Amino acid sequence: MLRLRAIYPCSWRVFQFRTCSCKPLISQMIKCTDEEQVFDLIKKNKATFSEKQVECAFNILWQFQQQRTSFLKNVDCIRDYPHFLTLHNLATSQIEFMDDDTLVNVLYFIQQCAPEAHDLLVEALVIESWRRLERFDINVLSKFSSCLANQLLYYSPLMGKIADIVHRNLETIDDLRLKSTILLMSEELTSQQALAVMSAMEEMESRNSHLIKKIASILHKHLDDYKPFELLKITQTLTFLHFQSKELFVKLRELLLRYLKISVIPSEIAILVYALSILPSSNLCEVEISQIEAVLPQCDLNDLNGFATSVLRWIHYDRKYLDSTTGKQLKLLQKLDHYGLQRLRNSNSLNLLWKELKSLKGDWFTESLLEETVATLLRLMDEINSKNVAEIASFISRTNYLNTLLLDRIASVVVQQIEKIHPFEILGIILPFSALNYDPPQNDEFFRICIQHLNSHLSGLEPPMLVFLGFSLAALGYFPEDLLKAIFNIKFLSKMDSQLELLCSSLNRRVQFRLMELNRAVCLECPEYQIPWFHDRFCQQQYNKDIGSMNGAQKQIYKMLAEVLGGTNCVKASVLTPYYHRIDFECVLDKKKKPLPYGSHNITLGKLPEMHWESNTQITGSRLPPGAERIALQFLDSRAFCRNIPHLKGKSAMKKRHLEILGYHIIQIPHFEWNSMALSTKEARMDYLRERIFGEGKS
Repeated sequence: MLRLRAIYPCSWRVFQFRTCSCKPLISQMIKCTDEEQVFDLIKKNKATFSEKQVECAFNILWQFQQQRTSFLKNVDCIRDYPHFLTLHNLATSQIEFMDDDTLVNVLYFIQQCAPEAHDLLVEALVIESWRRLERFDINVLSKFSSCLANQLLYYSPLMGKIADIVHRNLETIDDLRLKSTILLMSEELTSQQALAVMSAMEEMESRNSHLIKKIASILHKHLDDYKPFELLKITQTLTFLHFQSKELFVKLRELLLRYLKISVIPSEIAILVYALSILPSSNLCEVEISQIEAVLPQCDLNDLNGFATSVLRWIHYDRKYLDSTTGKQLKLLQKLDHYGLQRLRNSNSLNLLWKELKSLKGDWFTESLLEETVATLLRLMDEINSKNVAEIASFISRTNYLNTLLLDRIASVVVQQIEKIHPFEILGIILPFSALNYDPPQNDEFFRICIQHLNSHLSGLEPPMLVFLGFSLAALGYFPEDLLKAIFNIKFLSKMDSQLELLCSSLNRRVQFRLMELNRAVCLECPEYQIPWFHDRFCQQQYNKDIGSMNGAQKQIYKMLAEVLGGTNCVKASVLTPYYHRIDFECVLDKKKKPLPYGSHNITLGKLPEMHWESNTQITGSRLPPGAERIALQFLDSRAFCRNIPHLKGKSAMKKRHLEILGYHIIQIPHFEWNSMALSTKEARMDYLRERIFGEGKS
């Protein structure tokens, strides 16, 4: 994974020079004979205090404590010194500059010197240590685990992460204290503590089979103590972690079925059925299906969606093995459709409906309820207001369904009630307009108001949210200068780099890709901002991993293009442009619209795409013969369009703009045209390509 600190190595060098002038003061502190003298030095030198001097001050204060017999009295005495708060504030301000040893040492010393007085500093030190956990050497890790033990955090998710690191490196660890802390801990976990550790392992996507097996054995021992929703969590987590145990899964199934037989609460039944559907080789008998059918009239959309997801999973599994129960499950699915549509049509309150809609996702909702959901939202859209507008907008963006009346209503509410909307909600509001590539009638006023509302709160937004905001606005062609300055600076990128370590891998990758795409958009569309392109290495790593392969339609088009253009040497496939946009096919026409051959530089299918330019800032078209034109042909599958109409979505529209800036003439081949009845023969498709490329019909 590319780290942003590798992109900006100079930003980290400043840390190395902060301790150059600290030795004389440290020498003075070492010579102090009591706390009074230490605090006097702190008072006189607070303006230039470094992180190493903070560590030294805490260390010396701790040594003075150890020399006294009346320990508690002296702790109170230290806390009462006027300049102890100064030292506390200095420590807080220096956290980001501390190396790993200093960071954990300061945490240890402050716990000893003032264990009750400065929770905020301790919390800040623990959070920063969590961010760095994977890079701690084993000695620092050992001391940090002791600090957590001092805070009685034996069973926290953080200790679970430390346990995972230890188990990964168990053979190389010589620190018996650390080994014993972790291994005794895992033996003594209660049912809830084991569940918390397992959840932490899921969050960090642990693949440590030894630790997973150990925690799973504790879960197995306590399985009878868990409630239905906890059994679901256990089932999901063990499946996610690829844990396999026939004995444990048999016990889980027995417990779930036992609960199912006695349960009469629809939401609980939905949870139990969903958990059963996740278990391997699991299915429902006729009695259990009848029990589900009996509670359907009482179910809300969440319960119905849970049942439908489970049934669809069973249908897929049964088709694979030709099970005879598939017919009963299809009938159950039809009943679920009926009750879902009925519930939507009977809805008369947007706020009550939203409680059921906000977490809906999956194939059943998309295929069976989406049209009716949009119709219901239209019927109730007068109830969209400042309190629910961000949630409704975010929901619409997830559906990929473009309804201009709904989006116009959202824009109108924002313009009229912007002062009642929290700035942190602006991202959710902008998302559907960005994702679906839609400008409302009052678009200039709408986006101007949103951007102005954000500007005064940029410092309070977390880095990932700022990146997503910047990208969403860029997709629409908006590049607010204040927002871009807040993102493209060393301090922000360093802060984001440290925060990425706390995110799950999927979100981590998404944030990095969005930052790259925003960087690319600014370089291409706003060169006047002079923001450098710094994602070459990141893109090279990604495209080395993901060369990609052609689907059936692309292979067809490639072969026909070779015929239309006069040979495979006149068409390139899977081309990477400057700034790493991928083009399905590229060709060059001279001023008379005759194809120009590429010679021996053509790319072989399945090999790494060729990047045929000399620098990142030079567009590919700049080396063409006079009057020649570089053409990019893109096959657009269903993901490039809104779900309900053939309207190009935001990312595809932005890519088209960028390729045009790079000097390409763009030819888009939508899937619904290529696969239409009108192009059902090879001849028709050949004529279609000739018309699109040369502007002529049959040859």
